[in-house]
Amino acid sequence: MPDVLKAPLVVEFPFTRSLGPVQSAFLTGLRERVVLGVRTGDGRTLVPPVEYDPVTAEEIRDLVEVAPTGTVTTWAWNHAPRRDQPLDTPFAWVLVRLDGADTALLHALDAPGPDAVRTGMRVRIRWAGERVGAITDIACFEPYDDSPSGNGREVGGTAEPALRTGEAEPAVRTGEFEDPVTGIVAPARLDYTYSPGRAQTAYINALAEHRNVGERCPSCRKVYVPPRGACPTCGLATSEQVEVGPHGTVTTFCIVNIKAAHTANLDIEVPYVYAHIALDGAGLALHGRIGGIPYDQVRMGLRVEPVWTEGARYPDHYRPTGEPDADYDTYRELL
Repeated sequence: MPDVLKAPLVVEFPFTRSLGPVQSAFLTGLRERVVLGVRTGDGRTLVPPVEYDPVTAEEIRDLVEVAPTGTVTTWAWNHAPRRDQPLDTPFAWVLVRLDGADTALLHALDAPGPDAVRTGMRVRIRWAGERVGAITDIACFEPYDDSPSGNGREVGGTAEPALRTGEAEPAVRTGEFEDPVTGIVAPARLDYTYSPGRAQTAYINALAEHRNVGERCPSCRKVYVPPRGACPTCGLATSEQVEVGPHGTVTTFCIVNIKAAHTANLDIEVPYVYAHIALDGAGLALHGRIGGIPYDQVRMGLRVEPVWTEGARYPDHYRPTGEPDADYDTYRELL
């Protein structure tokens, strides 16, 4: 048995969202070093703010300022920070109930080690040097002793009052800021190590030889391409390998009119066609791009064959073979 393949897989895209008046005020406030919450009908102050009361579903718009200092309600130590996390050295994830708020905000706490963190400790916001109207305008939290004996001193640091000397209080406290933030773009990224398993490893290795290999169910006798290692209908393991194709039949298709963005592998002029293709001998259709024919001439029953580019591990596209169209009854069970 050959080694099972594995490879890194990254799923990444920019997530764009517009902001309503509450979230706009909150993020614009962070840019101005002001933390805003929203007051519910029963007098609670929610930070971060939401647009609807989570208990009554009533719309809420009453913005109020809370302090940049607060209390840790719970925490967990992160000994190995990952890409794009708030700090690149070990830190604590903390829920902080800011003074004046009734709910807690999740963020990072810069602390020398887990022994320096505890529930109930006092902390304050450390603002980012450059602020753009995002949650990252809060660089992190830091320990802060504001007891009478502490005299506004950062734990382990130098004396520093809550408001620096000569620093003016922000003029706006109601959320009516100039140049408000109206939308954000947040990158979303997931990193995996993906393994296709025994069955699909054999399938991928066969593709490198320009062959399509499926596996037959010992009970229903369907041949699955790509193979799954088990029959999804009968629940039985599959091990008998069966070579199928290379010709196949278009069972159904769609016309793509939107160009793929930031995807080098799909730098294809629109419109183009993606189809489900039942390879000869297969009991399951796979999908592929149709080329070599105008998009408006692609049809159900069209007979096609794979086109391989040099060094490719899978067909670049499928093109018409010139054979007569397949009869509907030969592929209707594969739609």
